[in-house]
Amino acid sequence: MRKTELFHPSHTPILLSLLAFLLLAGPGLSAADIPDADEFPARLSGTFKSAIVIDAETGLTLISNEEDLRRPPASMLKMMTELIILEHIAEGDLSLGETVKVSAKASNMGGSQVYLKHGEEFTLEELLMALAIHSANDAAVALAEHLAGSTDAFIDLMNIKARDMGMTNTEFHTVHGLPPAWRQKSDMTTARDMATLARVLVNHPQALVWASTKTAPFRDGKFTLYNPNKLVGNYRGLDGLKTGYTGAAGFCVTATAIQKGKRLISVVMGCPTDKGRATETTRLLSFGFNMYKQVPVFTNAGEPLAEPLRIKGGKKKHVLVTYGESLEVSVPRNREQDLELEIRLPEEYQAPVAAGAEVGQAVIKLDGIELCSVPIIATEAVAKGNWFNRLMN
Repeated sequence: MRKTELFHPSHTPILLSLLAFLLLAGPGLSAADIPDADEFPARLSGTFKSAIVIDAETGLTLISNEEDLRRPPASMLKMMTELIILEHIAEGDLSLGETVKVSAKASNMGGSQVYLKHGEEFTLEELLMALAIHSANDAAVALAEHLAGSTDAFIDLMNIKARDMGMTNTEFHTVHGLPPAWRQKSDMTTARDMATLARVLVNHPQALVWASTKTAPFRDGKFTLYNPNKLVGNYRGLDGLKTGYTGAAGFCVTATAIQKGKRLISVVMGCPTDKGRATETTRLLSFGFNMYKQVPVFTNAGEPLAEPLRIKGGKKKHVLVTYGESLEVSVPRNREQDLELEIRLPEEYQAPVAAGAEVGQAVIKLDGIELCSVPIIATEAVAKGNWFNRLMN
């Protein structure tokens, strides 16, 4: 790596645009709800106990409020149950078409369920749909037992996975998120950790298909799966992910939407009403999408960089290099001046070098997070030198 440079596009204030958005966002907003235009992440208040919005691709936090406050996740926890099953399918350990036999324990689960009976058999895919669409607690137990042999063993897998993902404020004690029984501990997590989990889950396309399905037939059409997420079909680009509710947790939802090629993930926890969690999520996602603007970074593709690249063993000692393409980057408004341009080039490059060959990368970063990159290419060919060239170069 040769050098790091700061990139300073023009600064664009957004206080007026944010104010206008908030005035139109819905009832119950006051001057105290309007964040400081220079504050990042934005601290947006609401009827939730905690909330966060992140960029799904980069993990950059856009909006946050008590994002590390530990609270019960309720059924949002099922995202981890689903993720572990999907990962084992991707690794070939399980298949969607294999048969799962329902245990007595699974058949006795309360709360949201699809009324599985002891001894019934379903495909893994059917039970995953019941879990992801209908938030079925009995399906969660059946899936966990099928993979790990018991729910206790599956919970161990959940906690190991959470630790490996950096979910440092999370502890799982169930596979479904129901309130703890007597002498049992409660599942605990944070909005930040749920967003971290969702960021991995959205990489499984089938999870988004199920999460954006309003209804689906189950048990050969004798039962209908209903999605409790009222945002499905009512917010542009929204295709997931998971709601949750218990008395202790309040109304929660981890949501994701994609607009203009940008995917965001939001989490709200502890809302007082079902309608409230939908309203707050709509507000947070809209605010998050409104934060972005396109900033031109490289408009001089083809023009040589200031410093040439040293060539080892070539007919020439140096070759001029340039950005391989022009680039616009999507960046939160008011953060353009914080972008960093990192030039990644070796100290020297071994001949021969073809014209147009990629010899390095130009990486755009924000807060140490890589947003995007373009190749750095050689502007001309450099042939391998003879013994005299190699000696001199």
